[in-house]
Amino acid sequence: MSQTKTALLWMALSLAPVGLEAQAVRRAPGSAELKHRIEKLRTVGRVLMIAAHPDDENTAFLAYCAQGRKLRTAYLSLTRGEGGQNLIGSEQGALLGVIRTQELLAARRIDGAEQYFTRAIDFGFSKSAPESLQKWGEEAVLGDVVQVIREFRPDVIVNRFSGTPRDGHGHHQASALLGKEAFRAAADPARFPERGRAWQAKRLLWNGFSFSRAQEQELEKMPKGLKVDLGEFDALLGYSYGELAGISRSQHRSQGMGSAERRGSVANHLFVVDGAAAETDWLEGLDLTWQRIPGGAAVEEALARADREFDVNHPERVLGALVEARRRIAALEQVDAKARVEEADEAIALAAGLWLDVSVNVGEAAPGETVRLTLTAVSRMAEGVTLERVAVTGMPGAPVLFDQPAELERNKAVTASAQFRIPEGQAWTQPFWLARPAAGNLYTVTPESVGRAEGAPALEAEFLIRVGGERIVLKKPVECRYVDRVRGEMTRPFAVAPAVAVRIPGHSLLFPDTKARPVTVEARALAGGAKAVLRLKTPAGWRVEPAEVAFEAKEKGEQKAIVFQVTPGAAGGALTVEGAHEVTRIEYEHIPVQTIQPPASARVVRADVQMRAKRIGYVMGAGDEVPAALRQMGAEVELLDAAALAHGDLSRYQAIVTGVRAWNVREDLRSAHERLKEFARAGGTVVVQYNIQDGVFFGSEAGTLKNLGPLPVKISRDRVTVEEAEVRVLKPDHVLLRGPNAITAADFEGWVQERGLYFPGEWDSGYDALLEMNDPGEEPLRSGLLAARTGRGWYVLTSLSFFRQLPAGVPGAYRLFANLVSGGAGQ
Repeated sequence: MSQTKTALLWMALSLAPVGLEAQAVRRAPGSAELKHRIEKLRTVGRVLMIAAHPDDENTAFLAYCAQGRKLRTAYLSLTRGEGGQNLIGSEQGALLGVIRTQELLAARRIDGAEQYFTRAIDFGFSKSAPESLQKWGEEAVLGDVVQVIREFRPDVIVNRFSGTPRDGHGHHQASALLGKEAFRAAADPARFPERGRAWQAKRLLWNGFSFSRAQEQELEKMPKGLKVDLGEFDALLGYSYGELAGISRSQHRSQGMGSAERRGSVANHLFVVDGAAAETDWLEGLDLTWQRIPGGAAVEEALARADREFDVNHPERVLGALVEARRRIAALEQVDAKARVEEADEAIALAAGLWLDVSVNVGEAAPGETVRLTLTAVSRMAEGVTLERVAVTGMPGAPVLFDQPAELERNKAVTASAQFRIPEGQAWTQPFWLARPAAGNLYTVTPESVGRAEGAPALEAEFLIRVGGERIVLKKPVECRYVDRVRGEMTRPFAVAPAVAVRIPGHSLLFPDTKARPVTVEARALAGGAKAVLRLKTPAGWRVEPAEVAFEAKEKGEQKAIVFQVTPGAAGGALTVEGAHEVTRIEYEHIPVQTIQPPASARVVRADVQMRAKRIGYVMGAGDEVPAALRQMGAEVELLDAAALAHGDLSRYQAIVTGVRAWNVREDLRSAHERLKEFARAGGTVVVQYNIQDGVFFGSEAGTLKNLGPLPVKISRDRVTVEEAEVRVLKPDHVLLRGPNAITAADFEGWVQERGLYFPGEWDSGYDALLEMNDPGEEPLRSGLLAARTGRGWYVLTSLSFFRQLPAGVPGAYRLFANLVSGGAGQ
């Protein structure tokens, strides 16, 4: 079930802190973790992997580098994955990008790497690198990659892809080409001087990637390859890197990337692309010790002592050595010292068994509301730890919760609390890259935000601790901590939301004729005493009555549905509630709750649309918003569950529609195939939307699409990615194209992102192929819309991306889909 919710679903957004925290692998922060951190502190090397999307990264390689070789490791994904499909809900576009960003961060918490992004937006499947670079702006994205390299300062850069057609996706190819160019550009002070100080990585590698066994064999035969075993077992972690990789990769749930935890040897191939040669080890010739840094020998000496003195039963005994190492690191002038100081502070806190937390009593609050902040500090292992000061930052007037230095008694909690009023005018919580409109296919962000995975928390606690005469600084986000009666103790990020949340239900509103129709605006108070005046802003030529409506709430949680009468003009466009914003929450158990606050708007569509099907059964698949579009066209839509499919009265419906990937994800639907055919033979219409190719990489289990239609059909990976690609009508007099709406070339204007995906590659001659289309320079595809007469009814298979077009308010998509579900009834 999709977990995206708005404030106007009548949930107590800030009355009760609901939500789920990602807890895939909850590491015990004990002695083994401390030992691991000490060993990692002793290593100063850095490696950066570059690819295009969430899930492109080699999680085994990242785990091996970060956990095995103890390198500071990062993954740079050019995009946030906005253009893909969603297997777990209905979120698309920017909202899907938010989910996939958090899935990457969940994966990094497991494999131990860090995460970076460029400003590039995933605009959908691309078939070439030139197209990708042209749509993004090659120089702009190259500059972003250079900036990340200069900030992270890797010794080695690893391209996940080769930059050739073997990579498949044009974004994949582009990521490798940008990696190659950035390797040299980052080292050139004359290139992108505004992007930071030049940095020369020592070596650029390609981590050989294979989609098939044939490509694996190709890698094995390539000369000068460096083999690395990513399957080694780490006794400190209790996992092999292959196991960690499987757990990490399985965080990409929106893409259906659940992966096996591989045990035993996992061979990988690395090839030098540029920079220093390597004969046996991809890190050869690199000094990965503190000896390479002026003054670093003293740091290494202190860390070696910490390593020697480590006692699994008494981790606090290494505090003296760690404090001394921290003091020596802080004295260095080397540019990376700050990051290593923070690592040392975390290790010291771990050795002392410190639990430091500032929590807030609610999940969301509006400007002007008062929240309660609670401090808890415990030193569970060590004595001689002094809590000096705890201050909350992030907003003007945030309180200091503790400023009387006091030694923490061993295992005795120190607590304090304070009330804090959220300042009037405080900015609402929002992913920073969505705060301003995008510029084409690039997000609009500040220069210092380029590369960042996410913004600072709404509130942050800064703890000043003195240990062994040295002051350490620890920063933790202020979160809502609560107890769920089923799941136990949970946390969720704290968010600032508007006092009044507003939304127009539905992404697009259809006006099928020139008559006025009611438009409902839902308002909800997120703070007591909230007021707002709601006014609709319409496209030119449209009229609204009344001009404005006041909303006022005495109590938090009050809600109201306000109805405006809207008379359409000649052309559609954006309908907005002036100055108002939605409050949308994305909740899935594998990622933290995300709060997004877009303007309250919808797209109004003026199109002559007729639809004869009045009652439709809908089989939801991975998640889409097509049922809402069908209701906009006047149909009564019922979602069909397993019981309805198995033995319900299907004759009640004139059409049954299966949602995107429904055959991939619903066994009950596959079991009901004979009933669907019988429904069609009796005069009903079955419309099957796209399903992903089964039994292959990135697909589903073999055999799931065996009975997709009434006649044999085999799905391929073919697609048409150019949304403006010419669509040629092959059978203009076909009943499904002739009425109730006469489909012409004009109905394929204004489509978004793509024409269609996962077209059948083979199909029985009993299907009518109704349309033909192709990307430039490619062979025509005739299988985007197949229809088979089945008894007195129709069985339709379509690869056209209605799941994108209908929410986007594409008029022709409404007209064509209305024809498909009408199935020629009444002709």
